[in-house]
Amino acid sequence: MALRLPLTPPSIRPSTSLPCNGKQPIASLSDSKSGCFSSKSLNVTSRRSIGVSGGNRSFKVNSSLDIAGATVGQVTEVNKDTFWPIVNAAGDKTVVLDMYTQWCGPCKVMAPKFQELSEKYLDVIFLKLDCNQDNKPLAKELGIKVVPTFKILKNKMVVKEVTGAKYDDLVHAIDAVRTS
Repeated sequence: MALRLPLTPPSIRPSTSLPCNGKQPIASLSDSKSGCFSSKSLNVTSRRSIGVSGGNRSFKVNSSLDIAGATVGQVTEVNKDTFWPIVNAAGDKTVVLDMYTQWCGPCKVMAPKFQELSEKYLDVIFLKLDCNQDNKPLAKELGIKVVPTFKILKNKMVVKEVTGAKYDDLVHAIDAVRTS
């Protein structure tokens, strides 16, 4: 869902520290507002509402999940810095996290099946976390013991867990949380 609002830009200063993932950084609108530009949309992140006043210019305001970086219908790679902002932006949506490692055979078997699930359940956010050294603090926080581990979250809390490459158990757990 997109909302179109007229915008008279506040003081604009260049910003070079934006993680735009292949998109062009735009000027930062204030100390807490910044964004990235692609040919499809302008993503603006903000901790407070953007002041809007008259003028002839407008921009597209994406949903909080678009802003956080998750895309419905595909698996989004997260790390220790991006995981919680995406989960927080998901609100009451179901979030499924695939915790894996690069060297894990069963993880590699489950990866394409996990992608298929993301294309099937468009009301669920699918994330994957490489439990490497950089993401070890988050993996520890989430209580990982074995890979693959699938954590299912609802309202920012882990409500179900499936360990191992158990596809049928994962589908059952997702269905149970979606309908609760």
